[in-house]
Amino acid sequence: MSENENRDRPIIDMRNVSVDFPVKGPIPFMPKKKVRAVTDVSLTIDYGETFGIVGESGCGKSTLANAMIGMVKPTAGDVLFKDVDLFKLKRKEFKRIRRDMQMIFQDPYSSLNPRFNVYQLISEPMFIRGGVSDEDMKARVVELLELVGLSDDDLYRHPSDFSGGQRQRIGIARAISLNPDFLVCDEPVSALDVSVHAQILNLLVEIQSKLKLTYVFISHNLAVVKNVCDNMIVMYLGKVMESGSAESIFRNPKHPYTHALLSAVLDVDIENRKERVVLKGDIPSPIDPPKGCRFWKRCPFAMTGCKDKPAELLDIEPNHAVACHLVNDVFTDAEKDAGLNQPIEDHAEGLLGTHGKK
Repeated sequence: MSENENRDRPIIDMRNVSVDFPVKGPIPFMPKKKVRAVTDVSLTIDYGETFGIVGESGCGKSTLANAMIGMVKPTAGDVLFKDVDLFKLKRKEFKRIRRDMQMIFQDPYSSLNPRFNVYQLISEPMFIRGGVSDEDMKARVVELLELVGLSDDDLYRHPSDFSGGQRQRIGIARAISLNPDFLVCDEPVSALDVSVHAQILNLLVEIQSKLKLTYVFISHNLAVVKNVCDNMIVMYLGKVMESGSAESIFRNPKHPYTHALLSAVLDVDIENRKERVVLKGDIPSPIDPPKGCRFWKRCPFAMTGCKDKPAELLDIEPNHAVACHLVNDVFTDAEKDAGLNQPIEDHAEGLLGTHGKK
């Protein structure tokens, strides 16, 4: 199949992917518990798009991204990269295809070896791959430095000589040194000063345009996701709560969790500022997640049936799906007669707070 024909299909296709991590119990030989980091997630990412993953800390964003590039093996489900199942490949084939997918890490300092200089850091992937002369390798490193806004004067300096934003530029140069097609940006600006956020984001957009890359963008900052992402998912406790185009989710959010996240975005329009939604209660343990909807214990609109009936991700409009019993009205007449669609008494008063005025 030619490259053009292949681009008509998704570059990433995840089908009912779950990732569990075993946890040792206090007593030997007893059944081990599991941390259910990701549960039954399906998604597709097209060539050239920027796909956003948002949610609170611990919701499974990074684990899902690691499964996309083969760093974490799913407990169940399939991960296809360019129509190839990553976890059915032999080791040699996996190493070859792994070059086409790279990652930019959250902390640019801890992700760079402090003993290496810039030339060693960026050239290491090419050295491991082999087949490149020293002259070509140095020319490539200089080219990459210029692409990310640095110069050949920085070749033999060490990470400690640079600011946080400059270190992230080195990390970006290293990530694209092997000409990948797919790049995971794991909160690439969250560890940086606010003053350089826009610079790094603009650099990523510029590189994507030049090199025709596909991005997965993980972030807590919904304002960033709104500006750079084409499509996105909202995760909570390992499950997808809402998915679709970034434009449709920001314009017409449906899930109560998405509403709460969006209300926390800083709004400079004081007169039309949105009402702040503050969710009370703690996030349930991923070792023992709620049996029904993962969000019901913190949801101000939880109904009796939410406790036991899992919420399925259903389309509400083209390229916009929501996993919420209230939005999708999934209860049958018999279930409604049994009272499963009735609000849980005294639940909303204890869980929902507001701050600010419309």
